[in-house]
Amino acid sequence: MSLYAIGDFHLSFTVHKPMEIFGAEWTNHAQKLRDNWLLTVRPEDTAVITGDHSWGRNLEECRADLDYIADLPGRKILLRGNHDMFWDPAKTERLNREFAGRLEFLQNNFYEYGEYALVGTKGYCDEGRDASPQQLEKLLRREENRLKLSLEAAKRAGYGKFIVFLHFPPTSIYETESRFTKMAEEYGAEKVIYSHCHGKKRYGDSIRGYQNGIEYKLVSSDYLGFIPEKIL
Repeated sequence: MSLYAIGDFHLSFTVHKPMEIFGAEWTNHAQKLRDNWLLTVRPEDTAVITGDHSWGRNLEECRADLDYIADLPGRKILLRGNHDMFWDPAKTERLNREFAGRLEFLQNNFYEYGEYALVGTKGYCDEGRDASPQQLEKLLRREENRLKLSLEAAKRAGYGKFIVFLHFPPTSIYETESRFTKMAEEYGAEKVIYSHCHGKKRYGDSIRGYQNGIEYKLVSSDYLGFIPEKIL
């Protein structure tokens, strides 16, 4: 039994959103993902998919994309990404009921993996797109609170070993630490896993490797060559 992670499937079986415009490596990426998944992940394994699952704007437009993910081997835990318009955070339990036995949705909750609690939230960082510093702070604070909810739920359940999953990088490009890295340190997380960064110019946007005893891993699908990364 192993734990894997990968992010940014950017599927579009229902809507038309070709990913090849972002680079030749995205050509037939859904087939690459499936082929590599079948070679890597076994039915008894767990995989966390760190957001940006579908380009669909609502659940009906995303259903074929989510079915594609659900049909892959293993236990699949989904984290919300910035493009996942189908996923209202307040209705996460509704998604968990609808896809029970097929997919699990990580938002303001946690999932167990052996002695570990898998916790997470979408996260956020400064990419120069916010209208004001106040808007940036509002979004950062919201995601900080959501991560704390996830960690506290796991802690109340008796867990003391944590792996943190984010969609956005844990730091902005001008930071070496952030409220997310500090929270990971406060709770003694062993690893922080994130995605969102695409293309060679973006792979170094945030921390990779070890910092203050925590291992940081980038798992954007193009960075991984569309091969799920073993975490444990």
